[in-house]
Amino acid sequence: MENDVEKNNMVKEFYIPTYIFVPESPVEHASQIPTCPVIVFVNTKSGGQLGRELIVTYRKLLNHAQVFDLLDEAPDNVLHRLYSNLERLKHGGDTLASEVYRRLRLIVAGGDGTAGWLLGVVSDLKLGHPPPVATVPLGTGNNLPYSFGWGKKNPGTDYDSVISFLQLVRESREMNIDSWHIVMRMESPKDSPCDPIAPPDLPHSLHAFRRMPKTDPQDMEYSYTYRGGFWNYFSMGMDAQVSYAFHSQRKLHPEKFKNQLSNQKTYLKLACTQGWFCASLFHPMSRNIACLAKVKIMKKSGKWETMEIPQSIRSIVCLNLPSFSGGLNPWGTPSKRKQRKRDLVMPPLVDDGLLEVVGFKDAWHGLVLLSPKGHGTRLAQAHRVRFEFLRGATDHAYMRMDGEPWKQPLPTDDGKVVVEISHAGQVKMLATKDCIAKGVHDHESCPAISTVHPESIYNDMNDDFEEERRNFGAALSFRYLSDVNKQ
Repeated sequence: MENDVEKNNMVKEFYIPTYIFVPESPVEHASQIPTCPVIVFVNTKSGGQLGRELIVTYRKLLNHAQVFDLLDEAPDNVLHRLYSNLERLKHGGDTLASEVYRRLRLIVAGGDGTAGWLLGVVSDLKLGHPPPVATVPLGTGNNLPYSFGWGKKNPGTDYDSVISFLQLVRESREMNIDSWHIVMRMESPKDSPCDPIAPPDLPHSLHAFRRMPKTDPQDMEYSYTYRGGFWNYFSMGMDAQVSYAFHSQRKLHPEKFKNQLSNQKTYLKLACTQGWFCASLFHPMSRNIACLAKVKIMKKSGKWETMEIPQSIRSIVCLNLPSFSGGLNPWGTPSKRKQRKRDLVMPPLVDDGLLEVVGFKDAWHGLVLLSPKGHGTRLAQAHRVRFEFLRGATDHAYMRMDGEPWKQPLPTDDGKVVVEISHAGQVKMLATKDCIAKGVHDHESCPAISTVHPESIYNDMNDDFEEERRNFGAALSFRYLSDVNKQ
């Protein structure tokens, strides 16, 4: 009985009354101010049946009104409504509302793509006091949760497991991480086989921004622009192709993907059949990164330079966090001598305004990450990365952002596709004592680069994508157009 009383008292520390969410509700006089008020977002499609089981437990423990199924309501609608109501209540002198505003923490249960969706919304809403985010690992790779100490195995869904997680949320510390903006522009003649991506095939973190003729409606050349963001990685090549095959199968047969271990076995099997292990038999040279695209990078100088890519590289990863493919660290820890030789000026930090760019030859190359000092081919550290796809190399490429893959059409004629990645500020994550991600303040020897805003480097530059970079486009209210197919 005592345990039940303790649990009930503890749960009150996270409880938010209904009137905070629903303006029409009568004001409730809470017996205590919650020390760690939370809003919980659950992707009930993630983790097989686990997402559904988890949301039931959270709704029984907390107020039903503070736990949301992302299949029923998008996070931008929830947060916009919540913060509008909080502002109204604060101005009316409501002490509880003021404390909820100040102490609020978000919990998101899903894969890396789901977590990225929520982070994009928080970034787009430009809140005066943005809440930090904790991630529940319900995906296959779970790189975001693993990086910040939340683990990579799917969690328990019973009361005790959820209460233990809530306690970790209460005890966790806030940590800044870099946000990365991505803009993709496709230009091609009208009726070209290089069609835009269908909205259902887009990852949550990438949105159609606009479609327009280059000059006037009679013009034969059209431009399609997409924008979005990531917090862990952007990758292109064979790793994204395997991921795309996995996601395609899971869409067709969701009933076969309810167990994390069997999902990982399926993933490995697909890596074999897609040619990630057997390049000479399955993988044409035209899919090597150097044959697909010219890659340019921008360092602190603010000038673009072409990055040299070995012909053998078939996957390229732009990495922000020290976790990829379920907890592996492709960058590793280069020695001081190698850092100086390769102009790798910083250790891999999550808040330094730099991406680590790594290449892989094949899956055998990737297996070296399992060894203590294993790493991919370190190519560069950069503030910006730009991919200019070569005409006629192939009709499509595979890309992936934070676990969500897509098949990108490429022009076989006079069109072009450009993908550009740039720094876009920072968001707040919640980190446990098991956090493996490192920030500038964790390294005394690091220069104070966190006080330098990379955006300031570009203020005097002619930026083709300036308008697109105003938001990630993660919140529906920030889309210029609903989607390109409706134009």
